[in-house]
Amino acid sequence: MMVMRAAGIILALSAAAAATAALAQVKQEQPISALKGHNSNAPVDVTADRIEVQDRADRAIFAGNVHAVQGDLSLDTSRLTVAYSGGQGGSGNPQIHRLDAVGGVVVKSPSETAHGDFGIYDLDRKLITLLGNVQLVREQNTVNGARLVIDLDSGRAVVDGGPPGVNQSGGRVTGHFTVPQRQQK
Repeated sequence: MMVMRAAGIILALSAAAAATAALAQVKQEQPISALKGHNSNAPVDVTADRIEVQDRADRAIFAGNVHAVQGDLSLDTSRLTVAYSGGQGGSGNPQIHRLDAVGGVVVKSPSETAHGDFGIYDLDRKLITLLGNVQLVREQNTVNGARLVIDLDSGRAVVDGGPPGVNQSGGRVTGHFTVPQRQQK
């Protein structure tokens, strides 16, 4: 009886190790975000209906049909606050550190589109965060949740469901994924 139990434990551990190795291989084969390696040092071009510069606070507020572009990355929203440094006293070009977007935020790359109620692009940390009614779309695949964080260095995107009862998904992440169509023999 003891030998059978030990053999069962060894078999279970072997199966778990094989499953973990297979899962790791699948994770490595998954596509990486097109934003991996995005140049967050590239210039940012912004257009809007209105701009208010608050130089003493080192920020500019763009309002109305805001469209920002940095390389292959674009951001559309109704209001964008740009936090910068080095703009006072004519000390040179201001250096942008952070973009805060409010209202119908849409972030697009060549292969992905993300939507949310609020967005934060931290240029120093190379992170894009979307909050509230988040949706990430790549081809026909969709993931929904409460928060999306994209790491521009690694290309890793993480979607969280949020607290239970706060959004439509009840605090859970939902997804819709296409399956490759195989020919019937």
